[in-house]
Amino acid sequence: MTDALIPDRRRVAAVVLAAGRSTRMGSSKPLLPFGGRTVIEHVVATLAEAGIGPIHVVVGHRGAEVAAVLAGGPAVVVENAAYDLGMYSSLRAGIASLPEAIAGTLLIPCDVPAVRASTFARVAEAGLARGGIVHPTFRGEPGHPPFLPQGLFPEIIAGDGEGGLRALLARHEGEASTVAVFDRACLHDMDHPPEHAALAEALAHRHVPEPDECEAILEAHAVAEPIRRHCRAVAALAVDLARRLNAAGVALDVDLVGAGALLHDVAKGHARHAEVGAAILADLGFPRVAAVIAQHMAIDFAPGDPLDEAAVVHLADKCIAGERRVGLDERFAPAERRFGDDPAALAGARRRRAAAEAVLRAVAARIDFADGPAPPAAPPFVEVRIGR
Repeated sequence: MTDALIPDRRRVAAVVLAAGRSTRMGSSKPLLPFGGRTVIEHVVATLAEAGIGPIHVVVGHRGAEVAAVLAGGPAVVVENAAYDLGMYSSLRAGIASLPEAIAGTLLIPCDVPAVRASTFARVAEAGLARGGIVHPTFRGEPGHPPFLPQGLFPEIIAGDGEGGLRALLARHEGEASTVAVFDRACLHDMDHPPEHAALAEALAHRHVPEPDECEAILEAHAVAEPIRRHCRAVAALAVDLARRLNAAGVALDVDLVGAGALLHDVAKGHARHAEVGAAILADLGFPRVAAVIAQHMAIDFAPGDPLDEAAVVHLADKCIAGERRVGLDERFAPAERRFGDDPAALAGARRRRAAAEAVLRAVAARIDFADGPAPPAAPPFVEVRIGR
């Protein structure tokens, strides 16, 4: 995902469905609190962050209130007076309101509120490139939002709604394609208060991929299972260190440590794999994870420097060989032997060792950490937060 692509996404609209009565929720879904604002404001803001073009929000039940919270923002409010006829009536109203010049639209119900901006962008770009229906999938399971091409609009508008959008899409199944996304929230809506609470709670952690999202990224980049086992071992150690350091007064983002450790070797096998891996995560919309990955091979850390997430992941990686916990002597000895006849390469290896030793001393000054046997297997660094 690059800034250069954002103007193209302006050819992709978004239709946000926010007209229903929210009977099962017991309160208007668009107006529920979500991350310091309302659900509908959050969805619109995320679409705008993704660079999506005209954003049309279809309202019905409590439509004036929804329109009021959106006033002054980027969304166009579309009233569906027939909202009690069902969701297809809102889809028809939203599609009919779109400008002719667009290439297609993302369709997102407001009760799927936690989809990331990077996911909206990825689906929009796939739709622009392919020109047909595109369904996002997470680990093979289809989710939201689908991309609907402009050529489908007349059929949607003329449709009688029999069978809903599902029936219409089924008629075009042979023309549809999928794009993998690394966003479990695309699968989860909220019909009841506990689901709203779970999604709202998860917002604080959405800046990094969750463990199963990390695994999906590793799968998508064909990372071999031995390397994935190494990444899991590094993550177990790194998260243990981060939690213990936090208990000692260091303010570390444990989720970021875990994601950076699980994904640090996503580009293993490529030349300059730390840089390549960082570029992959930046392109997926996780710049902070990218910064951690970029420093797992070599880090600029001197005595007295403050500990951060990159330093913890760097040290954990240097203390795990394969899946086994090792000391820095054992970890760096092969490189020092290999580069014995290459003074420049040997100096580089020694600089990397010195940096790792500086991180180790900084950690040991805070907690009781000595090189020793591997820690016991640790649980995932975060609990499953979405779709519990």
